[in-house]
Formats: sequence, structure tokens, C-alpha cells
Amino acid sequence: MATSAHRLTAPRTIRSIQRFAQQALAVLEQDYPDASTELVFGDPYQLLVATILSAQSTDKRVNQVTPELFKQFPNAATLSRANTSELQALIRSTGCFRVKARSLVRMANKLVEHHRGEVPPSMNCLTALPGVGRKTANVLLGHAFNSPGFPVDRHVLRVSNRLGLVQTNSPIHAESELTKLFRKPEWTHVSDVLIQHGKKVCKPRPS
Repeated sequence: MATSAHRLTAPRTIRSIQRFAQQALAVLEQDYPDASTELVFGDPYQLLVATILSAQSTDKRVNQVTPELFKQFPNAATLSRANTSELQALIRSTGCFRVKARSLVRMANKLVEHHRGEVPPSMNCLTALPGVGRKTANVLLGHAFNSPGFPVDRHVLRVSNRLGLVQTNSPIHAESELTKLFRKPEWTHVSDVLIQHGKKVCKPRPS
């Protein structure tokens, strides 16, 4: 489905890509003025757990699981002592539940051992945690700590490629290119807007 953003003139030079990026953002913001993460959380720990669970799942599904999960494991200390079978049962519906359960317990243990149970507000410390890559770390930076972070998930990657903002299948390379096109204070918001557009309009082509 075409949108106003897709009908803008395709960029040809670096400067035109930057101008086009701002034009596309302005158009998309009209459709998604309140774009933000759809994960429900109350603190950095909850957002970290929810984001790990969202891999290969949906935010809606994760939001159905986390209330009971956080009731039983309200912080990193309790999660680090979780019974694996009980934890797997709680998160089973999010998919890949065995791998996610191991990652969550290992992540919680590292938080307790190295960060006094608190989620660290830096990219290097976050990506040193088990189960945490750059996308998850950027989600935490942008939404939990109000720091510049540009999460690149499959939606951001797809939309930014189709708009011509990037030409890569690598999330890391896409992040590097996209952060050159927008001001730091915009990064998380731009990511949220692209995610919403990818979910609702710019969907994967049928295989």
C-alpha cells in the first residue's frame, strides 16, 4: 500500500537523503503522532525483560505474559533465583521459551553480581548482559533512560530500505546510517514511527 512518504521523490545524493529523511518523517508523523513502544513497563528492569521476551513474538503477547511474570519476579534478585521450569511455563506463549528463560536468569544474575540488581544505563554495559543486543539496548536507552538510542528491528529495517534511507540487510549498518540522517534527540521517536508504519502499512511482501 502506497503512502505519502513513499510517493516523495527518491533521494539521489547524501544531502538529498538527509532532506528526504526529514520529509518522510514529517509525513509519517501525521499518521503516528504518538508513536512509542507498545510494551507495558514500569521501570528499566521490566522493560528489559519485556524486550527480551519480544524477540520472535509480539508486543501484545508479551503484555499478556508480563503481569504475572512481574508479580512472581518483581526484580532482578528474584528472577536470578527463578525455577527454570516455572519460568518457562510463564513465558511459553512468547515462543523460544527455553532459550529466553535461560537468558533471563543469566541476565538477572549478572545484574545482581555486577550492577547491584539495577539495569545499567549504558550501551556497553547493557550489551554485556546475556540475551541483550544493540536493538534491546537501544530500546532501554531511549525508553527507560531518555538517552539517544535508535532501535533497529525488522520493521525499521524494512521501511528504511523501501524508503531508500539505507541499502543494507544488516541492522547494525542500518543503525549507523540512520543515526547520520536524524538528530540525536529524534532517534528513538523516529524508530518508533518507522516501527508503527512497518506494522500497519509497510508490511513484508508475500513470499
